[in-house]
Amino acid sequence: MPFHHKVVFVASEIYPFSKTGGLGDVLGALPLTLRRMGLDVCVITPFYGRLSTGEFKLRLISSRCPVGYPWAPITAEIYMADYHGLPVYFIQRGEYFDRRFYYNTHEGDYFDNCERFIFFCRACLEWSRRMDMAPRLIHVHDWQAGLLPAYMHFLRRTDPFWRDTRTMLTIHNLAFQGRFASRLFKESGLPAEAWHMDGVEFWGDFNLLKAGIAYADLVSAVSPTYANEILTPEFGCGLEGILSKRRPNLRGILNGADYSVWDPGSDRYLPCTYSTDDFDNKRNCKQHLLDEMDMDPSLLKRPLLGFIGRLRRQKGVDLLIDILPRLMEMNLGVVVLGEGNLEFEAQLMEMMEAYPARLHVRVGYTEDLAHRIQAASDIFLMPSRYEPCGLTQIYALRFGTPPVATNLGGLSDTIVPYPHPECTGFTFPEATAESFLESILQAVEVYQRPTEWAGIMRRAMQADFSWERAGARYLEVYSELGVHV
Repeated sequence: MPFHHKVVFVASEIYPFSKTGGLGDVLGALPLTLRRMGLDVCVITPFYGRLSTGEFKLRLISSRCPVGYPWAPITAEIYMADYHGLPVYFIQRGEYFDRRFYYNTHEGDYFDNCERFIFFCRACLEWSRRMDMAPRLIHVHDWQAGLLPAYMHFLRRTDPFWRDTRTMLTIHNLAFQGRFASRLFKESGLPAEAWHMDGVEFWGDFNLLKAGIAYADLVSAVSPTYANEILTPEFGCGLEGILSKRRPNLRGILNGADYSVWDPGSDRYLPCTYSTDDFDNKRNCKQHLLDEMDMDPSLLKRPLLGFIGRLRRQKGVDLLIDILPRLMEMNLGVVVLGEGNLEFEAQLMEMMEAYPARLHVRVGYTEDLAHRIQAASDIFLMPSRYEPCGLTQIYALRFGTPPVATNLGGLSDTIVPYPHPECTGFTFPEATAESFLESILQAVEVYQRPTEWAGIMRRAMQADFSWERAGARYLEVYSELGVHV
């Protein structure tokens, strides 16, 4: 039986097997969408100790795939799952991936992350090399897979097998770059000529994301606005120089939402489903959450504000903490779901004690609760300082929960701001507590006008950010590299 794929996705997460955020969601949806559109695609990802297999059986298909890192005899085991017809290959090496967390603990990043993902990238190359034919495109995601375009750039010179293979890097968050000590470059297997300011070197360090940016045939960001923002010092995270040099090869493609998972009309996690034709059950979802969280019953008639996301400065959770006393004075309800910075976690838990029944904080993340909060909330909060695309605001729109969000990145590409006649949410110009509070006050004021609010909810739910729409754009970009269905 022939063993090859036209497009190989390489990423460190894929939902439902592994996920810490949007990257996992994207990989769980985009390759499947492209496959449905007729493209022969597969995914390669690590076999983590915390892998969720659920209904999908994994089978061992190679017990000794040679990797040669960090020394010649080292091999990887390759497992495979059939994910709704999409082949997903898992790279297994216990000492690298059999851990409680994917990248870090609360104490910080794993000390050997560079070695782990050098191993992963080299294993991906070797597994692809064992295919009957070379893939036409290797599409890599974020720093964990960033070395692959660099390897491919130099391999094409010496190995005819790779002659027609092209590479594409998608940046999901430029702030996470995989920056390591220079000594680790020598372990990567890249030639010495890759070590320069237009290559993998970054202020004397070895930068894995920069390797991908420098050597990929095309680079994409996950929204058009973010693709422009990262060319500036404000959002470029020190890489605006190399990105500006690659500007002719830089594209912005807005992420999609998986409406088979995130749709209040069919959501298996909700106590009851609803649609644009009948909002009554959204109110019932709210009642259910208020009861579950032992919150003030009077909030059924007042706005309930939801926040779901990492508790980090990027997400603006400190701005929310700053204005929470004022929101509590207004007798609003606030529900927070997320984990991250220990200081922010502690502050929020203390404030929950100070405002019982009106503020509920759940540290951690569970998929079912995220869905129930989206459905129960009246207003969704996203005060991000930068947001490459954002998926939670897209989910909020589909759930009829108008967002209040900073006007930047993917947020500005997905929310039509009030008072536009076709508005679907509310935006504010800069990530400050004052602007954020002002925008919430505006949303609360409009909430008091039921007919106008229902119009905003209906338009939000009808907005289309499907993966089919995004997939069509990816196929256009792939065609620039000579890859066609």
